[in-house]
Amino acid sequence: MSDSRREDGMRVRREVLGDAHVDAAVAGTTPFSSEFQDFITRVAWGDVWSRPGLDRRARSCVTLGVLVALGREGEIALHVRAALRNGLSPAEIAEVLLHTSVYAGIPAANAAFKIAQKVIDSGDLIDSGEPAGPGE
Repeated sequence: MSDSRREDGMRVRREVLGDAHVDAAVAGTTPFSSEFQDFITRVAWGDVWSRPGLDRRARSCVTLGVLVALGREGEIALHVRAALRNGLSPAEIAEVLLHTSVYAGIPAANAAFKIAQKVIDSGDLIDSGEPAGPGE
């Protein structure tokens, strides 16, 4: 796992999610999840998040909208923190969630607002260091 896509992906992953989070994800890698960790580092972070077509603020907006729309509540807090790291303000995150409510539904946005509020209220806006799941 030493190719340039993986290296670029790991750099972007650390910049967006923070060292503590990525270190926890890497430490939690098992033989069962190692190929998946390599895949998301190379593809999600090295190929997609590294592309020049959208800046990281825009990518965070899209990511939050999709997570809300798909009901992926387990990933929302992580990506609220990432959005804050990428320069979105709490007010801008609220706008993303409000906008998403029109297209994804009020219950989905309601849950996302609750999750985002906890992250924002925690004051831990940079790097939570919380245990990472296998795909984070």
